[in-house]
Amino acid sequence: MIITGDDPEYIAFVKARLRDQFLMTDLGPLRYFLGIEVSSTSDGFSISQEKYIQDLLARAALADECTVETPMELHVKLRPTDGDPLPDPTRYRHLVGSLVYLAVTRPDISYPVHILSQFVSAPTTVHYGHLLRILRYLRGTITRRLFFPRSSSFQLQCYSDATWANDPTDRRSLSAYYVFLGGLLVAWKTKKQVAVSRSSVEAELRAMASVTTEMT
Repeated sequence: MIITGDDPEYIAFVKARLRDQFLMTDLGPLRYFLGIEVSSTSDGFSISQEKYIQDLLARAALADECTVETPMELHVKLRPTDGDPLPDPTRYRHLVGSLVYLAVTRPDISYPVHILSQFVSAPTTVHYGHLLRILRYLRGTITRRLFFPRSSSFQLQCYSDATWANDPTDRRSLSAYYVFLGGLLVAWKTKKQVAVSRSSVEAELRAMASVTTEMT
C-alpha cells in the first residue's frame, strides 16, 4: 500500500488508524513497489525499473552482449505470415507481457511493444527477432528513468501523431500521443485505430481526437 499526500501529520494519522485495525509494517519512504524503483532528491523524484530490466534480461538469456540504438528499425511493417511459426510461443508471450508492464516507466518502447503484442497468438521467428532487438535496446539504456521535478507549471501540453495505414494486413492506422503537465510526462499511449482511415489527414484527426479525450 502506498500512502501519499502533502500533509505529513495527516499521513501519520492515517497510518496510526490502519495499525489499529490491521497488522501492518511501515516500510518508510517509498523506494520500491511492484518492480518500480523510486528515488527522491531535493529537486524532485524519478521512477525507473532497472532491476526489473535486469531480471528480464536474465530470463531472456540472450546469447550475446550486443546493444542497439533504437528499439525498432524504421519503416518496419510486420505481418502475421512473416517467418516461420515458433515451435513454442510461451517464451515470446512471457517476454512481451513483461515488456507491456515495463512500458509503465519506459514510454520509448511503447510503440514497438504495441506492434509485437499483436502477434502473441501465433508469433514467428521474425517477430521474435524484433523482440530480441527491444531487449538489446533496453540493455544499452537500462539506467533511463522518468524525472518529476518538484516545481513545475500546471499547463497541459500534448503531442499526437499517426502512421497512416501502418498495418499491412488490415490497413488500419496507429495513433500515439504524449501528455505533459508542465515539464512532467503524465500520460502516453500507442493504439491501433478502430476504423480504416481513408487519408493521412483522417488518421491524424483520429489521433488528435484520442489525445483530446485524454486531456479532457
